[in-house]
Amino acid sequence: MIEHVHTHITSELQQNTRTDTIFILTAILLNLITLGINSGMAEKSRTGNSTLAVMFMFVVLIVLVNIVVIIGLMKGRQTRTKLVNGLMAMYRDQKVDKYYDESLLGNYNVRYNLFIMVVTCTGVIATVVPFILR
Repeated sequence: MIEHVHTHITSELQQNTRTDTIFILTAILLNLITLGINSGMAEKSRTGNSTLAVMFMFVVLIVLVNIVVIIGLMKGRQTRTKLVNGLMAMYRDQKVDKYYDESLLGNYNVRYNLFIMVVTCTGVIATVVPFILR
C-alpha cells in the first residue's frame, strides 16, 4: 500500500509541475504578445480615444491573467509543500528520510517566488511600455 501512496503523491507532484509550467508560459506569452500589440497601436496612433480604449482593455486583460497566474502559482506552491511534507512523513515512517533533503522545500519556495517575479515584471512591462511610447 505504501508504494501506491508514494506513486500517487509523486504523480500529483508531476501534475503540479505541469500545471505551473502552463501557468507561467501562458502569462509570459500573453504579456509579450500584448506588449507587441499595444506598442504597435501606440506607435501608429498617437491620437484617438478608440486606440486608447483598446489599449486599456488589453491592460485589464493583462492584469486579470497575471492575477490568476500568480494565485495559481501560490496554490501550486502550497500544494507542493503539502505533498512533499506527506512524502517526508512517509519516508520518516519507513526510515528512508535521510535520502531526501528537506531543504529542497525552501528551494522550491524560492523558485516559485522567482516565477511570480518574472510574471509580474513582464506584466508591468507589457502594461507600461506602450503608454510610454504613446
